[in-house]
Amino acid sequence: MRYEIRVDGQLSETLAEAFPELGHVVMAGQTVLFGPVVDEAQLYGLLARCQSLGLRVVEMRQLPD
Repeated sequence: MRYEIRVDGQLSETLAEAFPELGHVVMAGQTVLFGPVVDEAQLYGLLARCQSLGLRVVEMRQLPD
C-alpha cells in the first residue's frame, strides 16, 4: 500500500529526515509525505511520529497502486 500524509507548513530538512522511509515534497504551504506503508502498525507509527514532532496532519489518504 502507498500512502500520502499532508502536514501543515514546510518541513525543514532535519524534520524531513525523521521520515527516512518516505519521500516528501512541498506544495501550497504544506509538506506531502508519501511512500509505501506495509501495514496498519507502520501507518499508526508514522502518525504518532507526526504528533510527537508537533506536526499538524491535514490529510491522509491511501494512493492507488
